[in-house]
Amino acid sequence: MSIAEQAPAYIRAISPYVPGKPITEVARELGMPVDSIIKLASNENPLGMSPKAKRAVEDALNGIERYPDNFELTQALAERCGVNFAQIVLGNGSNDILELAARAFLAPGRSAVFSAYAFAVYPLATTAAGAECIVAPSTPDFGHDLAAMKAAIRPDTRLVWLANPNNPTGTLLPYGDIEDFIADISPDILVVLDEAYNEYLPLSERFETLAWVRQFPNVLVTRTFSKIYGLAGLRIGYGVGSQAVVDLLNRVRQPFNVNNLALAAATAALKDQEFLNESFELNQRGMAQILAGLKRQELDSLPSYGNFVTFKVADAAGVNRRLLKQGVIVRPLAGYNMPDHLRVTIGREHENARFLEALEKAIRG
Repeated sequence: MSIAEQAPAYIRAISPYVPGKPITEVARELGMPVDSIIKLASNENPLGMSPKAKRAVEDALNGIERYPDNFELTQALAERCGVNFAQIVLGNGSNDILELAARAFLAPGRSAVFSAYAFAVYPLATTAAGAECIVAPSTPDFGHDLAAMKAAIRPDTRLVWLANPNNPTGTLLPYGDIEDFIADISPDILVVLDEAYNEYLPLSERFETLAWVRQFPNVLVTRTFSKIYGLAGLRIGYGVGSQAVVDLLNRVRQPFNVNNLALAAATAALKDQEFLNESFELNQRGMAQILAGLKRQELDSLPSYGNFVTFKVADAAGVNRRLLKQGVIVRPLAGYNMPDHLRVTIGREHENARFLEALEKAIRG
């Protein structure tokens, strides 16, 4: 028996997460200059990071030999979210918070429920904890079907994953329906509400879900600095929950799981509302540009409330390969059981235009 076979069977059964292709990887594979490639695959902010965050990172280099102190950011988030200091947990990206929730509440003999076409980390985190994945069927438009998710809950279910807006589909659940769902299920089940794309919602669609943390002790809201804040490379996110839930997450959290540079950048980014407004407006214009371009090419897309669009195209795998040969990286969704779809991140105006032009050529073959 090999050493690898000594690992638990549920660990050996995991299929590793496959991220969007980095620009440098495509450059190596195709022999293309790095600066000739555009990446619209990983829902990153095309504006980069806030200038205030960048200056904060530069200043923080002076203290890089010291272990991190997360007090300032945690306090700022507590004030921003209207909760106590002890209700905030920081993570190495919001993915880290998802992993902490799974470690704290799942184990062999337990199960977690999530929707089909939901974020790929949910089955990974569930399986890594030795728990069983229960995949509820989606709505016809690839959205979460809360009635189906409720019906899928079993006596051994201890966690429900909800993404709103959802990745990779971009769909949005009505907040009243989510509140009814939480109220209807057992308070012994942790509901993780993943809001990585919350800041991209139009003002008319926003709702203060953090109020549910006070109403429902079994709710954990997760958010990230990787998307609209532009700090994906620094890996920082946070969770907001009851003190009891956050205390458990802190027990399994690695010490100093967020580094000095990320802490400094996130603290500064919170104060730069001008940058957030600029990023939001750019996304709104880019979304309209991409949707109009897809419509001209007679391609169907899913309604999106994030910073990306998922669309259907014949021979999606072939189209993706032909886009790569033109130096345009998007995200194929076969791994999400959506083999006929591709996902494109909203970029700057010229990047969106180049994508649409390359897409037309790729479809023609």
